[in-house]
Amino acid sequence: MTQEPSVRQPAVAGLFYPADRAELAETVRAYLDLGSALTGGRTKGPKAIIAPHAGYDYSGSIAGSAFASLTDVADEVERVVLLGPAHRVPLRGLALPGSSALATPLGEVPVDAELADRVAELPLVSENASAHALEHSLEVEIPFLQLLLEDFSLLPVVVGDARAREVAEVLEAVWGGDETRIVISSDLSHYLPYDDAVTADQATAARILGLDPTLGSYDACGAFCVNGLLETARRRGLESELLDLRNSGDTAGDRSRVVGYGAFAFSES
Repeated sequence: MTQEPSVRQPAVAGLFYPADRAELAETVRAYLDLGSALTGGRTKGPKAIIAPHAGYDYSGSIAGSAFASLTDVADEVERVVLLGPAHRVPLRGLALPGSSALATPLGEVPVDAELADRVAELPLVSENASAHALEHSLEVEIPFLQLLLEDFSLLPVVVGDARAREVAEVLEAVWGGDETRIVISSDLSHYLPYDDAVTADQATAARILGLDPTLGSYDACGAFCVNGLLETARRRGLESELLDLRNSGDTAGDRSRVVGYGAFAFSES
């Protein structure tokens, strides 16, 4: 008898974001509204975004700037490819969860079986439930998608040690058309004094806007994910835009040791 795939349950609800459904929806909606007001609707319907993944008190408003850019195309989006870095489990390559859905307090989002089967054929992609079980980098992005998109499927991929071209190969396999959007989950610099972090993150942002796929882990914790997107964006001639660039010293933390956050959009010209 074949066992049905399990639903990946929330690991950081109540820690990184509210565990109560109503409170979570209200919080995310506020961040999206703030993001819309901050960016002024400059970018409409990008193919891909980069959003941070810290606790919402720290990075939620910056994430809101990234996800708010998808508001105008929400009705046409059917699939989201979500890549985030492995924080909990050492990993070479990229990992699928092996589950049928991912849950948050807002409900369950089905894993896109067609896309999962497609990328599972690639050499560095495997199923690894352990890599997903406690990983926050994907989970914290999902409530934003649930508030924006009424009905969609998700390809959740945890990225370990991988070259830009290897991640780009996965993205190319699932690129699709207007029905598919890409979300890359990454914070920027970690634990620098405030002024040093501002300088470092401005330099990293310039490299991201220049589609330079050679970031290191000291530039962004999701560097492998980001590099894969930048490699793909460069090949496909995407236009990049900075939507928001702040750090935890600007939002909810002290300025002695901060974490940097950026929101970026990539559009097909």
